Amino acid sequence: MTHMTKERLLEAGLAMLLEHGYNDLGIQALLEATGTPKGSFYHHFRSKEDFALQVIDRYMEEVHLGLDLSLGNASLPPLERVRRFFELSQEKYRQEGYLGCLLGGVGQELSGISETFRRKIETCFAGIAERVADCLEEARQQGDLPPDSDPRQMADLLVDCWEGAALRSRLRRDPGPLGAMLDFYFSAATK
Repeated sequence: MTHMTKERLLEAGLAMLLEHGYNDLGIQALLEATGTPKGSFYHHFRSKEDFALQVIDRYMEEVHLGLDLSLGNASLPPLERVRRFFELSQEKYRQEGYLGCLLGGVGQELSGISETFRRKIETCFAGIAERVADCLEEARQQGDLPPDSDPRQMADLLVDCWEGAALRSRLRRDPGPLGAMLDFYFSAATK
């Protein structure tokens, strides 16, 4: 039963953190939304910061599942697998009302004031880029990218560009920046 309570809090917290950000995430509102007593929250989480860090971990489980589904699909060429991951992310953003990436939102809000969150989010982005770089290396070896390409640098750039496009998409509540960025990146990468 306690596991179900924690899961319910994390799921609701993910949606609320994405929509409201860390500073406007009220613990009382979270408790009311989930029908959870205050003591149960503090049974599972030491603080609001601990809760938000665990929400980020939950978010990353979803991200890695998307990476597994996309990058692990050997029926597609490597570049298509990489693009597919970002297209799946774009679809998730659409379903959530173009609120963007949780990592980007929380990172922009807290990285300048919290070393804990800055390190956590940078580690998450680095993990995503590392997995993308492996697939880009496969594309380079197959001749789909120029032989002198640096897959890790390309993956870092792709994640950076994606995060900027996700912010613009959130501001506009429109998928246009996401699609335009992907088209530009994959066109330029193969030249």
